[in-house]
Order: sequence, then C-alpha cells, then structure tokens
Amino acid sequence: YDPDDKILVGRVLDIADIIGFHGESVAEFEAAFHCAIDDYISACAKLEQPPEKPASGKLMLRIDPSIHAAAAKAAAREGQSMNKWVAKVLSAATAHR
Repeated sequence: YDPDDKILVGRVLDIADIIGFHGESVAEFEAAFHCAIDDYISACAKLEQPPEKPASGKLMLRIDPSIHAAAAKAAAREGQSMNKWVAKVLSAATAHR
C-alpha cells in the first residue's frame, strides 16, 4: 500500500522481468494485475521470446548412481536431508554468477 498516493501497488515476484500494477480498490488492483500479465504475454510474443515463469522449486534430474550415492553420504555426514544439502550446494555454486 502506498499511503502517499493511497493506492495498492503490486509486482510479480521471482522473475527477472519487471511487471508492476496498481489500483485504488481491490477490484481495480486485481483488474490491473490481469491487464499487466496480458500486456507482458503480448510483449513477449512480439519479441518472439517465451514469458518468464517463476521456478516451481522442484528439480528432477538424472545423475550417475555413484554421484547420487556420494551426495547422499555427504548429506548424511553433515546431518542434512538430501534436499537441504543439494539446495545448499546449488546455492553456493550459483551465488557468484
């Protein structure tokens, strides 16, 4: 909420593109959200690029069984679940990119 302009302000999170919208009422805010998404999808079509979507947080992958076993052992040594351990490793690997 922006108290100076007395409007509700929104932004789509978890994507690099900036999609913002606002409204003076909940109904206007919701309508502005739908218009902003429609405009974004149209702009992506004109630019011939796919619209960015937030990641689901689910990662399915196939790796060599020996790597899987080594990762499971590493997670166990650190007292973490495989999910937490892999998330930590991926976070560290992508932090400086």
